[in-house]
Amino acid sequence: MVNTGGMDGSTPAMRFAFSTLGVPGMPVAEVLRLAADTGYQGVELRAHPEEPVHPLLGMRERAAVRGQFADAGVEILAVAGYAGVAAARDAAGEEELAHELSELVLLAADLGAPYVRVFPGGGDRPAAEADADAARRLAAVAPLAAERGVRVLLETHDSHRTGADAARILGPVGHRQIGALWDVLHSWLGGEEPVDTHAALAPHLGYVQVKDVASAEDCAPLPLGAGVLPLADVLGTLARDPEDAHGPVPAPEGSYDQGAGGWLCWEYEKRWYPQAADLPDLLTPGRAHLQRLLSGPTAAS
Repeated sequence: MVNTGGMDGSTPAMRFAFSTLGVPGMPVAEVLRLAADTGYQGVELRAHPEEPVHPLLGMRERAAVRGQFADAGVEILAVAGYAGVAAARDAAGEEELAHELSELVLLAADLGAPYVRVFPGGGDRPAAEADADAARRLAAVAPLAAERGVRVLLETHDSHRTGADAARILGPVGHRQIGALWDVLHSWLGGEEPVDTHAALAPHLGYVQVKDVASAEDCAPLPLGAGVLPLADVLGTLARDPEDAHGPVPAPEGSYDQGAGGWLCWEYEKRWYPQAADLPDLLTPGRAHLQRLLSGPTAAS
């Protein structure tokens, strides 16, 4: 059973966050009110110039945002960047990517966020080339991430949808500060069973992004539980001992951030599907749905 916290408070419950991708352009103060009103302990910040928080923000503004979150008692879970670490790049592109990765790490550190999200973005490149480039680039930013206390998480996405795909990159890196973000939609679209995704990612797993959709052909966001994604099976895997994972390398000591006290983040893609229902009214029932799944019989290991 996934332990969601006892009445005596002896075991920390899993925590809930939502991404600002679901509330495009919403000012920080409104995001914080929304989180507090709906019982979410954290927020994943989409780090894009369209949004209030992004890498071009000055130090004074960064300090102000960090203070706003601290005052509200809400955590910044992650800075969700758009760097594509497996993309083909020339020498100038390599420098640009290295700068982008460093700036995302520095932004997260300044905000007090434990994680940075990056994408693969390998396109149709040969897998061996994409994997090697991504591993090299992530390894290069790992010392800065370690110095600043930030983990850079590669999301299961685009060219590397499955846990097996992501593990081909993360295994060779072999660094505590480089990990995985499990986007449950993309591993499902890749045809991978949740138990296999978890087994591949457990040596590296930072947190899990949940969502729901109608079908593989219609990925417009739906309320949690209203679609076809196997959320109960996904959450059930989080109770499994990560030492039993059959990832490509042994789990570095203490690298598993999930389980009791770990994070589930609802990434509702309102920015890309403006016709979708507004997220704010869905947040409370969505959290309740996740709590039911975590407490139900399907969460048994």
